[in-house]
Amino acid sequence: MLLNIFFLSIDVLRLESLSMPSAEKNTSIKKAAAQLVRQLPESASWDDLMYEILVRQKIEAGLTDLRDGRKHDHASIRREFGMA
Repeated sequence: MLLNIFFLSIDVLRLESLSMPSAEKNTSIKKAAAQLVRQLPESASWDDLMYEILVRQKIEAGLTDLRDGRKHDHASIRREFGMA
């Protein structure tokens, strides 16, 4: 669990440097985080909150990679792993 928290901390710090998806470019990280917290159910735990932050960060990182052209097609991945 401690290792997960360490990696989550790194990911949360990276979140500040990522651009927001196009629908939310004018939303600050602070506002986005507050909105995320408001959307959680009252019974949410700290682990639930950390999970939601991590998922959002991973999705945003993936979208940024996609926009910046850092992607691979299915065929190239199959070739890379000898599955072609």
